[in-house]
Amino acid sequence: MRYTGLALALLSSWCFAFSGPMAKYLNAAGLVPLQSVWVRMAGAGLLMAAVLALLKPRALRVPRGKLGFFAAYALVAVAGVQSLYFVAITRLPVGVALLLEFTAPVMVVLWVRFVRRVRLPRSAFVGAVVAFAGLAVVVEFWQGMRLDVVGVLLGLAAGACCAAYFLLSDSFGEDVDPLGLVTWGMLGAAVLLLPVSQPWTIPWQAFAASPTIGGNTLPALGAYLWLIVVATATAYVLGVNAVRRLSAAVGATVATLEVIGGAVVAWALLGEGLGVFQIVGGLLVLCGAVLAQLAAARPVARQDAEGARGRSLATVAS
Repeated sequence: MRYTGLALALLSSWCFAFSGPMAKYLNAAGLVPLQSVWVRMAGAGLLMAAVLALLKPRALRVPRGKLGFFAAYALVAVAGVQSLYFVAITRLPVGVALLLEFTAPVMVVLWVRFVRRVRLPRSAFVGAVVAFAGLAVVVEFWQGMRLDVVGVLLGLAAGACCAAYFLLSDSFGEDVDPLGLVTWGMLGAAVLLLPVSQPWTIPWQAFAASPTIGGNTLPALGAYLWLIVVATATAYVLGVNAVRRLSAAVGATVATLEVIGGAVVAWALLGEGLGVFQIVGGLLVLCGAVLAQLAAARPVARQDAEGARGRSLATVAS
């Protein structure tokens, strides 16, 4: 069971790693970032809704009193994270944008300690310091932040939304099917993004194009299908099933491989490389995030055992 969970989590991380590169091909074909987000959410949401309606219709049931939670999940955990990340990768390499987003576990640790006032091991704060030191190295602060400032802020904002995504998981009750939540989250995000994405202005002829990035040519339609089938629907399904087989700490640790996978895929498909400081700083960010999350998982797990809380804060991170 454990090894099956690890395998599923690993596959999920690698599936998610394709989202940024595939989105860049859509942007190169003529879609703006928010349009790319909308077609991703709408396409994957409709695909999952159709599959669940046929195979597991009860998963689509929204429990009474949970409508507000589903709306918040769609707005912050799906629309917020994806929109900010897709805009960030237009100004930053995919690997750097993912590093900024994966400061989210550290933000969760700080929130739990200073807002919820839950006592955490000292190693949690050591991990937070290491992660932010790594972030400083990534942006090369001693040279006045060599990376695009707006892109960095967008990446950190995506991380903040991702942290809110983790925190929303505290109220994730047993009456909510995770696959149904993901499906409604995507469809809800597509509805919420209508005013800003304006899908009626999407240049649909762009899907017939075959843009070239970094010397590699890829059909836009192929990139889109891969984005919704592999990098979204399959990635979420694998991730949900992995969580059921792993502890929160192990699942969260495996999830950080998405950063490495995203950088590798971006290098292979887009020709994007990372400098020495981005690699060194990225390793520090990952080590700090993992250390902080492992430390934060221990007291939460003890509270779960005592019946004080229903779920670990980090469960959905994988």
